[in-house]
Parts: sequence; structure tokens; C-alpha cells
Amino acid sequence: MRLEDKVAIITGSGSGIGRAAAGLFAEEGAKVVVADINLESAHQTVQGIQSAGGEAISVEADVSKEEDSRKIADLTYSEYGKIDILVNNAAAFVFGRVEDTTSEDWDRIFSVNVKGPAFCVKSVIPAMKQSGSGAIVNIGSISSMIAQPDYVPYNTSKSAILNFTRCLAMDLAPLNIRVNTVCPGVTHTPALEKVMQEEGITLEEVNARLNQPCLLKRLGQPREIAHGILFLASDDASFVTGTSLLVDGGYTAQ
Repeated sequence: MRLEDKVAIITGSGSGIGRAAAGLFAEEGAKVVVADINLESAHQTVQGIQSAGGEAISVEADVSKEEDSRKIADLTYSEYGKIDILVNNAAAFVFGRVEDTTSEDWDRIFSVNVKGPAFCVKSVIPAMKQSGSGAIVNIGSISSMIAQPDYVPYNTSKSAILNFTRCLAMDLAPLNIRVNTVCPGVTHTPALEKVMQEEGITLEEVNARLNQPCLLKRLGQPREIAHGILFLASDDASFVTGTSLLVDGGYTAQ
């Protein structure tokens, strides 16, 4: 198993990509700490892992609050005695044009999408330093890489993650801590379904819109993204740091 005896924290793992990653990590032998702002969703992820024979615990946390990030790390260390892997998956979604984006919108999306990962990294460094190694995987997006109309706040926050990753990789390499980013394409998650509902569009319409830009002409599935996260978190990527892995069905290839 690729993560045997590893201890992994995954934020935003109550649903979607985070839940898929938590399940896959557990299958590969990791003890998983499921952190989510929705405790009931986190419990459901843990129940799914445990019913499949894996080991996991849940914690309610809002990563935009530094004290919550410390709580995640403290609980993990108290329960398992080490922290090997951090996956910064929790995210907020704010879309729109710059003239329509409020100060509160900017504060919200940067608090979760940029400050949140920073707080979590800061909180796990002591345990990783003590262990002599670690792997951090930040979740970006194709929106980290490309410009999209009416996506100014979201794309700006996700673009910040790319340079955040590169800077962390430089700073943490002397501690043998690797830092990378996975950039998913359009993925069939509850977050996407919420956007579809708000905009009144169907899954068929979403796939039709993807027909031109996405080479594989379909939505990604959370588990497909999770496999990219697993690779970067595992020793298979032991010589990989400071880079971004696109898992987007060829969306950005054209």
C-alpha cells in the first residue's frame, strides 16, 4: 500500500474531491483526519472509510480561522503522534466581475482559499519537522492557469496558490518537506451541482459546454482527481516538489 502507516490531514473532505481523496488514502493504508466546516459531512466521510475497513477521525474546522487550523494539527498529533501529509482542499467559491465583487467577497475567498492553506501549513510544520519529512498537496484549479470571464475573485485566489506552492517548496525543502499543487478541471462534485442549480443548467448542458475546450469531452470524477493527489502525497513522487499537476481532461492543452 502506498500510504501504509502514514497520517494524513485532508481539509474540505466532507464531500467531493476531498471525500474521494480521504477514501483513497485510507484504502492505501493512511490514517485520515477528515476536516470540514460541516461536521455531519465529515462524519459521513469517516463512516464510509470505517465501513470499508479503514481508519479515520473527523474534526469540525473553518480553515479561515488560524485557531481552527491549529486545532486540526493538535488533534491529529494527539491521536496519532505524527503528521505525514497535508492536503489543502477546502475552498470557497465567489464568482463575478471585479465591479460586482464586494470587499466582503474578497475577504471571504482569500480567507479560505489563500489564508486557510497558509494557516494549515504553519500548523503542521512542527510535526513534519520532528518526523524529518512531509508532503503537502495544495488544490488549485484550471482557474489557476487560465483567464475566464466573470471569474475574477475565484481565479485570482486560485492563481495565488501556484506561487504559494513554489515559495513553500523553496522554504521547506531543507526540512525534507515536499509541496505541490493539483489543478483539477471541471469535476462532478456537490459544489458544481450547486452552481448548476443556481444557474438553472443541466448536466447535459455542462457537458455540451465542455465539448470544445475539454479534449476528453466530459466532466472529471472526484476519484480521478484523488489519484493525482495520491501520487503527489506518496513516495512515488519523492523527487517532485514545487510543481503543479493538471488533471483536467486536456482542458488547458489547447
